[in-house]
Amino acid sequence: MKRVLITGSSGYFRGKLVGYLAAKPEIEEIVGLDLSTPAERTGNLTFYKRDVRKPSDDLMEKHGVDTVIHAAWVLPPIHNKTRMEDININGTQSVLNSVLRAGVAQLLYTSSTTAYGFHSDNDNPLTEDSPLRGNDDFTYSRCKRLVENVVQDFARINPGITVTIVRPCFVVGPGFKNPLATHLRKKIVLLPLPRSPLQLVHEDDLVEAIYLLLAQRKAGIYNIAGDGVISFEDMARMLGNIPLSLPFKLLWVLNDIGWFLRLNLLTEFPSPAINIFRYPWIASNDKLKRETAFTYRYDSRTAFEHFARHVTGGEG
Repeated sequence: MKRVLITGSSGYFRGKLVGYLAAKPEIEEIVGLDLSTPAERTGNLTFYKRDVRKPSDDLMEKHGVDTVIHAAWVLPPIHNKTRMEDININGTQSVLNSVLRAGVAQLLYTSSTTAYGFHSDNDNPLTEDSPLRGNDDFTYSRCKRLVENVVQDFARINPGITVTIVRPCFVVGPGFKNPLATHLRKKIVLLPLPRSPLQLVHEDDLVEAIYLLLAQRKAGIYNIAGDGVISFEDMARMLGNIPLSLPFKLLWVLNDIGWFLRLNLLTEFPSPAINIFRYPWIASNDKLKRETAFTYRYDSRTAFEHFARHVTGGEG
C-alpha cells in the first residue's frame, strides 16, 4: 500500500483518514476526490474536484494507485431521494468499474451498521453474518444495503482484488457533525418512547482500524463499533441540554409535518430515521479484534464524552 485514492476525501472522518495515512512512512501519495475542497492539505495529498459518478480510472492509472478507499456518500438526508440514490449507488458502480479497468489491487468500501436496518427482531448482537435489512423507507439505510450487495458481488466476481467492507456504527469525536449531532445539541432534545441506547465508535479508532485492515490486506467484512452503549438521555445531558420524551407515534407525525415543510425545529431527518432511536442495532466487534488484534481506545461512552468536552469548552 503506497499510493491510495480516497473518494469523498474532504468529508468528516475521511479528512481524518487522509491525515492519518499521510503520517505513515509507507504511503507515498494520497489522491483525494471530492466536490468540496479539503479544509487542510497534507504534503502528499493530490486533490481533484470530481463527482464520484465520473470514471476515475484515468487518475488511478496516472498516479499508479494500488489501493482505493471508497467513502464518498450523501450522508445528511435530502428531500431529493432520486439524486441521493443516484450519487450513492451509481457513484459506487463507477468506482468499481474504474478499479477494475485500472487494475487496482486493493479496495476498501465503507458501509455502515445501518445496512442491517432498524428492526425489533435484530440479532443481538449483529454479526457480520447477520442479514442486511436496511429499511426501504429510510434512503440512507436502504442505499447502504443495496450498495453493499453490489460490492459483495464485485468481490466474488473478482477474487484477484482484495476487497474489504467495513461497517462502522455512528462515528463520534471532536469533528462529529451530522443531523444527529445537531439534534443532540438542541436545548430541548425530543426523544421517542420507547427507545434503545446507541453504539458509537470514536473517529480515531475508526481510522486506525481501517489502516490496520489495509496494511494486513484483510479481505472480507468487518464491523467497526465501540464496546458498550450510551443512552440518548445521557448524551443530551452531557451537552448541557434537556431530554424530552414524546410518544413515538406523536413524534413521527410532528416530524413528518416539519420534514414536509422543510422546517428544522424538531429534527433534520425524515421520520423513518426515528427508528434509529427506537430499535436496538448493536454490532459485535469480535471479528475485528480476533483477526487483527485491534484494541479500541474508546468505548461508546468515552467516545461521546470526548465530543461533549469539545463542544462544552473542555479538552478537545
